[in-house]
Amino acid sequence: MTVNAHFSVGDLVHHKLFDYRGVVVDVDPCLMLSDEWYDAVARSRPPKDQPWYRVLVHDATHETYVAQRNLEADVSGAPIRHPSVETCFQGFADGHYLTAGRTN
Repeated sequence: MTVNAHFSVGDLVHHKLFDYRGVVVDVDPCLMLSDEWYDAVARSRPPKDQPWYRVLVHDATHETYVAQRNLEADVSGAPIRHPSVETCFQGFADGHYLTAGRTN
C-alpha cells in the first residue's frame, strides 16, 4: 500500500495525541527505524507502511519521529522556537519554513 505524504519539509504540524507543535525536517515514505524502536516507542501502533516525519518540537531542544496519522496541519502560522531551526531552514514566510531554493 502506497500512501502519499501529507506534509513536506518546512510544514508546521500539530501532534494530535501529545498536543505539541513542530516543523517537519525530513519525510520517510515508511518507518525507517528498527522494529525494536517501534515496539518500545510507538505505543499507538501507527502503520509502518505509511509516511513518518522527523519533527523539531516547539519550545524544546529535541526532535521526534512521528507517523503521519498522528499529525495534522498547524494553522497558527506562528514560528517554531527550536535551536536547530536556523541550521535547517533559510527563513520563515507565510507560516512555512523555507529551504534552500524554495521561496514560498
